[in-house]
Amino acid sequence: MDILSIGTTIVVPIVQPIGTTISRPNRSHLLGRQYVVPIGYDVSKGTTVIINVWSIGRNPKYWDAPEQYLPERFLDKKIDMLGQNFALLPFGSGRRRCPGYNLGLKIVRSTLANLLHGFNWKLPKNMKPEDVCVEEHYGLTTHPKVPLEMIIEPRLPLHLY
Repeated sequence: MDILSIGTTIVVPIVQPIGTTISRPNRSHLLGRQYVVPIGYDVSKGTTVIINVWSIGRNPKYWDAPEQYLPERFLDKKIDMLGQNFALLPFGSGRRRCPGYNLGLKIVRSTLANLLHGFNWKLPKNMKPEDVCVEEHYGLTTHPKVPLEMIIEPRLPLHLY
């Protein structure tokens, strides 16, 4: 996997807009059961189950330093975003997985590649990379606590923009 793919793989769960996924109602009654018992909890028939995917993606049980941006964590692991590995579910899983995940990833990767190729990026004045605040406000969407300011300069000849 190339570094651009790894970088976008880790960014998608970080900026995930909604931290939950809703599974279909419990259909155990179709098998003649009144309850199903996942992980020791009794779930009545017809119950809608809400899974907090955001917390799974930041669980230290599955990830070393889950709050840090470490794209290299994906280099040696066989993890994809297709819903087969339940430690990383930015697009859901199974039949109710997001239908636009493939197009979304292609657009994000293409846009990021074009921005990196076409422009030089610098921090303003005497700011160092360590000074960039990566804390965020969590809610329905994720926002940075402090907006990031960058100086962008064209890298290519002007007729290519």
